[in-house]
Amino acid sequence: MNENARPVFSCNGVHVRIGEKEVVKGVDLAVLPGEVHAIMGPNGSGKSTLANSLMGHPAYALTGTVELGGEDVTALPPDEKARRGMFLAFQYPVAVPGVTVASFLRAAVSAVRGADVPVREFRKELLARMEDLEMDPGFAGRYLNDGFSGGEKKRVEILQLLMLKPRFALLDETDSGLDIDALKVVAKGINAAASNDTGMLLVTHYQRLLNYVHPHVVHVFMDGRIVRSGGPELALELEERGYDWLEPAAVGGV
Repeated sequence: MNENARPVFSCNGVHVRIGEKEVVKGVDLAVLPGEVHAIMGPNGSGKSTLANSLMGHPAYALTGTVELGGEDVTALPPDEKARRGMFLAFQYPVAVPGVTVASFLRAAVSAVRGADVPVREFRKELLARMEDLEMDPGFAGRYLNDGFSGGEKKRVEILQLLMLKPRFALLDETDSGLDIDALKVVAKGINAAASNDTGMLLVTHYQRLLNYVHPHVVHVFMDGRIVRSGGPELALELEERGYDWLEPAAVGGV
């Protein structure tokens, strides 16, 4: 991480509404290249809404500004944000019967790079990244997430992350439903992406992912706001004490 680098991602004054309900109530963030931020908070606090709305989910009405590498991308649709280097790993990845993992990834990589990737070059890179994630090469020929276990789906999300090489990645509860072995493998992939200067925002409930992916900054998210920010020790405190000792109105850092 370069301390003098400009933020690869920032958002300012972000509010998000679903219908008449305001779910995110003013969020400011800045993430440097290679920097890992974690957002932790109780169920229903708006963490996943924040992640999905930043990526441009059409169900959410976002106001404020979202910048990627200094460019205002607030109004861009998700596919255009992806082409510019923004990535979202879903909490609940969907199955796409009829489309193989390899076909999907080759189409996605070609779209992001702006040119078709030669089959031989693509396959070599894909198999190398699958080996990194301890995935059976046979997964490349299976339909995307169709019949996959929860852990297999999350590995495929991280496989996409490693293949697409985004500038900034939002990971929405990627650790949910993983056993300890799968968690270690997924964390290895996340760390590899961060080491390539990808900025990261991890949405999680629990400290356990942060035992393997060490965040530079931890934010506590409650009632649609960041109520406290600190270093990795803040995650440990949350694991020990829960969230009840924090008041949603107590906005600010420590």
